[in-house]
Amino acid sequence: MRASANSPRLPTARVLAAAVLLAAGLQPPLALAEEETVIATPLLRFRAAEIGAPVQGLVWRGGLELQSAADTFGGLSGLDFTDGQGRLVMVTDRGNFVSGQLIYDDAVRPLSLVGVRIEPIRNSRGAELPRAFARDAEAVAVVERDGVPVAVRVGFENLTRVADFELVDGVPTGPAREVGIPAWLTDTRTNKSLESVCIAPPASPIAGSTLLLTEGVIDDDGLHSAWLLGRNDRGALSYASSVGSDPTDCAFLPNGDLLVLERGIAFLTFNMKLKRVPAAEVKPGAHMVGEVLLEAAGPEVDNLEAVAVHAAPDGTTRITLVSDNNFNDWQRSLLLEFSLPE
Repeated sequence: MRASANSPRLPTARVLAAAVLLAAGLQPPLALAEEETVIATPLLRFRAAEIGAPVQGLVWRGGLELQSAADTFGGLSGLDFTDGQGRLVMVTDRGNFVSGQLIYDDAVRPLSLVGVRIEPIRNSRGAELPRAFARDAEAVAVVERDGVPVAVRVGFENLTRVADFELVDGVPTGPAREVGIPAWLTDTRTNKSLESVCIAPPASPIAGSTLLLTEGVIDDDGLHSAWLLGRNDRGALSYASSVGSDPTDCAFLPNGDLLVLERGIAFLTFNMKLKRVPAAEVKPGAHMVGEVLLEAAGPEVDNLEAVAVHAAPDGTTRITLVSDNNFNDWQRSLLLEFSLPE
């Protein structure tokens, strides 16, 4: 029977299925999650460089400005890729996972972000995080087992902690599994505590170890405190940032070298630096000092907080940066992509 304009709207099968699962105390599967539309505006130039041209120590590969009508899209603070097809996971400072797929055009330039799903990050009981103090996710790194992505490791500030979440079809799901971290880091409950989490690749001397890097926990030498979680490589180390900027994320290159993204504010505009630390210098007891690969300021950048390394469809190693708009209308969610010179 066709419903009239005055008839009550019947729930869809999707809604009914979700309601049944929730009534039983279960979470709906990912297949029931709605996809969000993200409008991607191509960015073709960076610091006057055309796509494919060098910019300091990198090569500009193109970018996107991302916008969505969904009020949960934004605050992008961490990024990693879950496969070789451009599928990615981001975390937000309001306690959500944002997953999707980065699509490239025929010239292997970033073209769009599709299949976007926004799901709440959950606690160890499987419930949504209860308050803002617990939701401030700042970093995410993919955990692999025998070369296969099986989970993501998320770092939080304010209620400082690290937790793993299972990956199902490239999307994080399920309850949090707490990862043990040092007491000094757990006890630092500010919005400048744990900012960066990255996992060393097989070629690294500390393969499989997780690097935790803080934004505002400063040691006696005036450096940013850091910690390595590993079986054989475990202990304190530190990082020297540039004057006026702080580390906001990290990622390892395939050869084990470490990339650290720094962000600063000067004259009411954001600035950024991307530094490279040799693999041999990432170890317990080290005072890491990186070499600048890229720096920029002004309208071409924003509040850059995330960096990830992945292989593009053409096989090139890409370095992808993402900005956190803090859910402000006057800031932007940017995705900027670079590669190393051949």
